Amino acid sequence: MSFSGKIKEELSRQICPSRAGQIAESAALICMCGAVAIDKNGMYSLKIHTENLSVARKCFTLFGKTYNIKTDVAVRRNQKKGTISYFVIVKAHYDSLRVLNEIHLLDSFGEIEEELDVDKNVLLSERSCRRAFLRGAFLAAGSMSDPEKSYHFEIACATNEKAEQIRQVMQSFSLDAKIVQRKKYHIVYLKEGTQVADALNVMEAHMALMEFENVRILKEMRNEVNRKVNCETANLNKTVSASVKQIEDIKFIQKKTGLDKLPDALKDIALARLNYPEASLKELGELVTPSVGKSGVNHRLRKLSEMADRLRPEEEIHD
Repeated sequence: MSFSGKIKEELSRQICPSRAGQIAESAALICMCGAVAIDKNGMYSLKIHTENLSVARKCFTLFGKTYNIKTDVAVRRNQKKGTISYFVIVKAHYDSLRVLNEIHLLDSFGEIEEELDVDKNVLLSERSCRRAFLRGAFLAAGSMSDPEKSYHFEIACATNEKAEQIRQVMQSFSLDAKIVQRKKYHIVYLKEGTQVADALNVMEAHMALMEFENVRILKEMRNEVNRKVNCETANLNKTVSASVKQIEDIKFIQKKTGLDKLPDALKDIALARLNYPEASLKELGELVTPSVGKSGVNHRLRKLSEMADRLRPEEEIHD
């Protein structure tokens, strides 16, 4: 099962304890993946379509528990695409009207109209209702990438107005959601790990949140180890390169003038470097008598390098 599937499976089994929260969640499900039908006699019916069995089960449960309504369930298989569609249907006219009135989808004239402004929508006045609404929206049209690969949380909306509404709901929980258009859909998304974790917490997907955080911790640990290894490797390469250059300079001086002509301090450090090519500056300082610190060793090696640089032009002139 995909990570999105795990989240929806967990959310489908949660029922908000307050009736207001149940109404808010059912409103999101109906508005995101539902349809209102009016026949030639003006009779209403509701139909929710989903390809996720967990979502269909949640809709069936919500209609029964929240509105005490009996629903029909239909299943269709698309042989070409290899997909299964589930339809949760409220056939009774008065039951459909009752649901539409409860979720405030009918205006005073009986026309289908949704209040998309979060501040004006009475369904979203309570924080717990906004949580439930966001949960329903994700169940209906949300998805999330495998955290092992990337952090990406999104909800696909049919209109930009609906996307703005969901973004406002998410912003009320300090989630910095963005909107982008992809083909005919308007996508509300989060890409930062902490924000995705917060979104799971808002929806109360606690098991999914634990799994997500475990993956995130392991990834951060691996990245930290990789950074340290890369840093140590770079430092080692730098040390090795410096050591090779120092040995080349010392051998050049040895060939041109001999090391015996060097001052004792330079001679001692030159011999130490030749005898211990892999030693660090600190270790070289401890090999000479009297011992010197890293800065002292570095100063002497730099003197040797400068001496070699002065001798090289002379060699070119004689050649």
